[in-house]
Amino acid sequence: MSDLDKFLEKIKNNVKIEPKDWMPDGYRKHLQRQMSQHAHSEIIGMQPEGNWITRAPSLRAKVILLAKIQDEAGHGQYLYSAAETLGKSRDEYIHELQTRKAKYSSIFNYPTLTWADMGAVGWLVDGAAIVNQVSLQKTSYGPYSRAMVRICKEESFHQRQGYEIMSQMAFGTAEQKEMAQDALNRFWWPSIMMFGPHDADSARSGDAMKWGIKVESNDELRQRFIDKTVQQAEIIGLTIPDPDLKWNEEKGSYDFGKMDWDEFWQVVKGNGPCNDQRINHHIKAHEEGTWVREAAIAYAKKNN
Repeated sequence: MSDLDKFLEKIKNNVKIEPKDWMPDGYRKHLQRQMSQHAHSEIIGMQPEGNWITRAPSLRAKVILLAKIQDEAGHGQYLYSAAETLGKSRDEYIHELQTRKAKYSSIFNYPTLTWADMGAVGWLVDGAAIVNQVSLQKTSYGPYSRAMVRICKEESFHQRQGYEIMSQMAFGTAEQKEMAQDALNRFWWPSIMMFGPHDADSARSGDAMKWGIKVESNDELRQRFIDKTVQQAEIIGLTIPDPDLKWNEEKGSYDFGKMDWDEFWQVVKGNGPCNDQRINHHIKAHEEGTWVREAAIAYAKKNN
């Protein structure tokens, strides 16, 4: 049996692929791209939330937001560490991000204009992330799969925090409810596009499914998120900004309108509202933190 046959047999039998196992070059490169993109998204995603730490409306809200941002730094750490097992260093991954050769989730290139946006990010963005990441717990690459277990537990806290903010505002004053609805209006479509293009339009989906990197399609995950989130919006009296949204009794799920893929691809290509701001901020913070990393490495060497 060839190495490729042994590899595919493991995939078929749901046996995890580990770092020292033989794997096709395409599998390795796909994981390097996907896992580093995931790590970059966690780190870049701290920026729109960090912008609200000093403006949180209460001490409780501030503490919760700080805890959430700390979690996301940890998620980036887990994912970079897991991605390094594929033979590429963290410095290489970060260089690719800062030179824009690597991508991160397009959702983080939208501005967070009000406190309600912190609710929308937690409820919608982290809610979409949970749907995707619960599926990734079953991914075929062992280090990636195991990282997802803890990340999903923490993301569920983030989603509840966001939904709490939206709920409080929706049941607050008329002005607060209007602010919550505005945040939902702006973040709804970018959130459901987080799952990526339709599978028929995605060149990478076929290999990802064949290799067990993905176990569910973009469209399946998107549909699950929409079905769950529409009901949550109804509970707190907010309206999903989609005039074509309707329950399909035959399918047992919601039909929904067309997404603006032109906007999606423009943001992915670097032309979103905050693309330049996010990368420039990352570069500045990375450079200013050089002395911290060097000190930590020197300390570790001295005590080993």
